[in-house]
Amino acid sequence: MTNAFFGETRVSTSQTVAQHLPFLRRYARALSGSQTAGDAYVTALLETLIAEPGVLDHPAGPRIALYQLLTRLWDSVTLNGRPDPGPPPMKGEQRLGHITPPVRQAFLLVSLEGFAEEEAAAVLDIDVATLRNLVEEAGRELAAEIATDVLIIEDEPFIALDLEGLVESLGHRVTGIARTHSEAVSLARRKPPGLVLADIQLADGSSGLEAVNELIESVEVPVIFITAYPERFLTGIRPEPAFLIAKPFQPSMVAAVISQALFFERKARPREQRATA
Repeated sequence: MTNAFFGETRVSTSQTVAQHLPFLRRYARALSGSQTAGDAYVTALLETLIAEPGVLDHPAGPRIALYQLLTRLWDSVTLNGRPDPGPPPMKGEQRLGHITPPVRQAFLLVSLEGFAEEEAAAVLDIDVATLRNLVEEAGRELAAEIATDVLIIEDEPFIALDLEGLVESLGHRVTGIARTHSEAVSLARRKPPGLVLADIQLADGSSGLEAVNELIESVEVPVIFITAYPERFLTGIRPEPAFLIAKPFQPSMVAAVISQALFFERKARPREQRATA
């Protein structure tokens, strides 16, 4: 008799799971803060799939079904308290361990795994408004660990004020708002930022992309472009690391990407270290 899991009816299931397995392991490790615990959760997921193959028959598709199952296991089984003989967690994973589990799940689904808000809400079995609240809370909790100075390059006054309020609500500090290429470079030289939020089309017809490329010649900093002209970002010479948000934007998405940019920035320093630098 053919092994049930690798039999004809299960081959497609096995292939589907294999396709998503590396990402599930990445998510589980980041969620638990431990390679051993993360793999233990994924092992439990595979065992559940063998016993309950119908789990993958989800109207939204197998990817959401798999992350839903992993979330269910995370919420119901404690595996991440075991000692981990493997490599220590990366700096970002250590920071993430400080934020509360539901907030951590929402942040990772949106920022690390790239789920749309509606998809991440489906994974967590919550509504989109609740998900947005969790993502914004993630920004505030992470900022308690990695608060930084932010330069805003934006020529629309109302948008600039909205971004300033959002950045400060997350616990960061705005060092200046620039409306032109020259203002942006001048502000960055006066006070090097830890993060840049930039439009691409500026008030005097200059390019925020060019301004950023000039200022990063003297300071290494993650950049988030918030623009109504995303095609200019895709065709221009862009800095790394850089992120893109299209206008009009949801504040929760900006909060998520700010957290993502700083969380994965190796040079981001804890708040107390910045205070004494």
